[in-house]
Amino acid sequence: MAEIVHDFFPLMRVYKDGRIERLAGEGFVPPESDPETGLQIKDIEIDPQINLSARLYLPKNVQKIPLFVYFHGGGFVIESASSPSYHKHLSTVAAEAKVVIVSVNYRLAPEYPLPIAYEDSWLALKWIASHANGDGHEPWLKEHADFSRVYFGGDSAGGNIAHHIAIRVGLEKLDGVKLEGIFLACPFFWGKDPIDGEGENLGAKDFVEKLWLFAYPNSLGLDDPLINPEKDPNLSSLGCDKVVVYVAGKDPLRFRGFYYKEALEKSGWPGTVEVVEVKDEEHVFHLFATETENAMSMMKKLVSFLNQS
Repeated sequence: MAEIVHDFFPLMRVYKDGRIERLAGEGFVPPESDPETGLQIKDIEIDPQINLSARLYLPKNVQKIPLFVYFHGGGFVIESASSPSYHKHLSTVAAEAKVVIVSVNYRLAPEYPLPIAYEDSWLALKWIASHANGDGHEPWLKEHADFSRVYFGGDSAGGNIAHHIAIRVGLEKLDGVKLEGIFLACPFFWGKDPIDGEGENLGAKDFVEKLWLFAYPNSLGLDDPLINPEKDPNLSSLGCDKVVVYVAGKDPLRFRGFYYKEALEKSGWPGTVEVVEVKDEEHVFHLFATETENAMSMMKKLVSFLNQS
C-alpha cells in the first residue's frame, strides 16, 4: 500500500506518491430545476481561466428579492457548490425564503492553497456586484436581485470565508451593494491559545492545526487573522450590521463561536451579533439531518433572517 503522508480522515488523505484521495464531498448533483417548487437552478462560469464558477437558484414568480451569497464548507479541501448536501440545503432556502442564491465554487487546497479560496470568493462577489449597476450579463441577477438587501452565509470553512469577505466589503465597499448581515453555521475559527472549554479536546486542536497549515502552508499559524478573528486589526470593519452564529453542542468548534461574538463586541464594531447553541448536535448537523427538529428550527431562523426589512 502507498504510504500516507497526510491523513485528515474523514476528509482526505495525501499519499507519498503525490496522490490525493478525497474521502467525502465528491458527489455531484446536476443543476436541474425543481418542478414541485418551481425553483430554477443553473451553473454559471465566472472566470473560466481559473475555473471559478457558481450555482444559482431562482424561485418562481418573483420580482426584486434579497440576494444570498453562500460559501460552502469542507475544511477548504473538499466539497463544492454542486455537492448533494449543499444543493439540497440551498434549494430549500431559496424556495422557503424567496431569495436569489449564488453558491460560490471556489478552488480547493492543497492544489490551490489558501488564500486562493478567499481571493476566488472576492472575485465572485465583485462579479456579482457588477450587476448592481447594470453592467453584468447574468439576467437572474440583473432582473431579480435586490442589491440593497444582500446577505452572506456559510458553514464551517465557508462560514470563515463569509466572515472575511464581509470584512473586505467593510474595508473596500462595493458600489450599489448593501450587505445587511451574515449567517454563519459552525464557523471554522481557532487560535493558538486554548480558550475555556477547548482544553478538554486536544485531538481537535491537533486536527485543526494540521489541517489549517496543510491548506495554508504559508500561514502565520493558528493566530493568523484568517483563522483567529480576534487577531484581526480590521475586525471592527465588518461590513454589515447583523450577524447570527449557530454552534452545535457536540462540535469542538463551538467555543470559538461564542468567542467570536465576544471579539466582535470588543472590537468596536457597531452591529449586533447573536449566537444560537443547539444542544446534542454535531458539526454542520443541518446539512446531514435536514428533517430533524433542530435543523428545521435553524432553517426557520435563516429564512426569517433573510427576510428582514
